[in-house]
Amino acid sequence: MTGRIVIDLFATLDGVAQGPGGVGEDTSAGFAFSGWQAGYPSSGVGSQVTEGMQQLDALLLGRRTYDIFAAYWPQHTDGPSGEIGQLFDRVPKYVATRDADRALDWAGSTRVGGDLATEVAALRSRHREVHVIGSIDFVHTLLAEGLFDQLNLWVYPILLGAGKKVFRDDALPSVLELLETPVTDPEGVTLFRYGRTDRTPEVGTFED
Repeated sequence: MTGRIVIDLFATLDGVAQGPGGVGEDTSAGFAFSGWQAGYPSSGVGSQVTEGMQQLDALLLGRRTYDIFAAYWPQHTDGPSGEIGQLFDRVPKYVATRDADRALDWAGSTRVGGDLATEVAALRSRHREVHVIGSIDFVHTLLAEGLFDQLNLWVYPILLGAGKKVFRDDALPSVLELLETPVTDPEGVTLFRYGRTDRTPEVGTFED
């Protein structure tokens, strides 16, 4: 079995993916707009996210996102979001952290670090579909090393002007494949699904 690494990100029109979900989620470097997604409700994103979650059988998270999830989801296995809470509680959770001494208290959690390429390959052999949700600092590493198979990007019609961007200057130069026609909800939030390819950008000159 060869599984997939799927990145799920929310971003603004100018590419900011920092702290979308809550006021205290990520205020590093003086970021003033943590919680921007919560301030812009969407009628389509929730169902799209839930549909995508039904395919995953493991989570791969950065440390900050893991801590947020571990504090929230075990307490929300009932009610409107109970289906996702139960899923997250049930599946294995892999945490990208170099802090070997810090405990991972959420049941089913395992630390990954060190040789990331080797560990991602092991996850692909062990799972059908591993989702990386949020975790923008960790995503930067995956993008720099080409260690992903699909990028699901929800783009909101908002400009923030500052914050951690989806793609930094060290992203691996590559050509992504648009997997399906982008879907836009009534509020203007557009979902793009891209697949990673082995192609690299080509250059040329337009001639008459």
